[in-house]
Amino acid sequence: MSQYIVDDREMPKFRVDRAVMVDPDVFAREKELIFDRCWLYVGHETELAKPNDFRTRTVGGRPVIFFRDSKGVIRVWVNSCPHRGATLCREPSGNARFMTCFYHGWSFSNAGKLVSLPDDESYGPDFDRPGLAAPAQVDSYRGFVFATFDPEAPDLRTYLAGAADYLDLVCDQSNEGMRVLAGTHEYSAKANWKLLVENSFDGYHAVTTHQRYFEMAIAARSGSEGDAVRARATGAGSTNTLVQSRGIDLGNGHAVTAGSPVTGGIFGRPLTPAGQAEREKRFRGFAETYGEAWVDRMRGTRNLVIFPNLVVIDLVMGVVIRKIDPVSPDYMEVSAWHLAPPDEGPELHRQRLDNFLTFWGPGGLASPDDVEALETCQRSFASRGELRYSDISRGMNKERPTGSDEFQMRTWWRRWNVIVTGEELPPEEHAPLDGVWAGTRRDPADTTTSAPATAG
Repeated sequence: MSQYIVDDREMPKFRVDRAVMVDPDVFAREKELIFDRCWLYVGHETELAKPNDFRTRTVGGRPVIFFRDSKGVIRVWVNSCPHRGATLCREPSGNARFMTCFYHGWSFSNAGKLVSLPDDESYGPDFDRPGLAAPAQVDSYRGFVFATFDPEAPDLRTYLAGAADYLDLVCDQSNEGMRVLAGTHEYSAKANWKLLVENSFDGYHAVTTHQRYFEMAIAARSGSEGDAVRARATGAGSTNTLVQSRGIDLGNGHAVTAGSPVTGGIFGRPLTPAGQAEREKRFRGFAETYGEAWVDRMRGTRNLVIFPNLVVIDLVMGVVIRKIDPVSPDYMEVSAWHLAPPDEGPELHRQRLDNFLTFWGPGGLASPDDVEALETCQRSFASRGELRYSDISRGMNKERPTGSDEFQMRTWWRRWNVIVTGEELPPEEHAPLDGVWAGTRRDPADTTTSAPATAG
């Protein structure tokens, strides 16, 4: 048995010691072994529309400046003056060619070079003029910018492994490139950061925690459409081959709950006939570019977690980018953005925003429910002497785990365990992906008919 995890394949049973949610020593190891070494999300390139645009962020516990320099190059700088450490950029966003420290007046270009300092002659002609510090590596994939503080970390594309396919499924939904809309949803929770990671691709809680939302969604639809909403939320179909959602291991701790085409676009308020017609027209165009097999997957839904703390959810007519920042063992800060296709019509865009805000917004029917649930969990961990473990066993006995099972969470926890404790637990064996789950992307340069999907 692992120090923190019970992974019993014979029972089967998977449990996580609740000490990992409260122990300061565990939190310190996470900071050193996970957040100092893994690739971490910084922001999306479209947030920096013009040269000299910047955003200030926290990445891996460090303050950083997310910059597009004067030549248009994306940069990430540590937001600390190399002179005495003061915060260099104190605004959340803006446009600037230079950054001047308010403490002693040292000034830096947005390319990171020290360009002036008061009383320069007092430092002598041979003074080594320090530039801004930066993460060891910065790279991007399809507009998503990541950084790692580990110079020995593998390249980003290798790190993303199978998660790259799911970012492609999101990004291919626009011919002009998906863009982050203006505004950031910032909130906090008095709970351990790993609880929100679990929650972000936990389909099991949907109907019970978000009962009000599903009552609204079902009432807005009739007959088979209402049944489809109910089935997607509860994982109906898990006992036969018509599984409507799957939990999928993407490698390196990344995982996803992916919904089939049957489930895509069924949540929230129904689209108007004009909105639905435009949506279908867009999908037909994507099929001509990428092939029917790929677009069948695109029509579905996906709750993607990129280890350790990035969440991308394509659901309810909108794509959420969620960054989870641990602050202490029992407190996290969360930043979320809305990613959308800029080339859709104004009416479809209006309906997208309406559905998005109804579910994901600050006053929506999802996020406040989730925060309340996680905070009650954290408070109950005071009783860990009597209730030592949390159970994450659902679906271990299934040939094909669904999105309402917990296979994807166990995948994440096994990666956490090998990094934090050094003990590697064997992966679960389930039926290989086939049908819609294995549909591949055709190269847009290839005009031939796409081949049928094969088993993954």
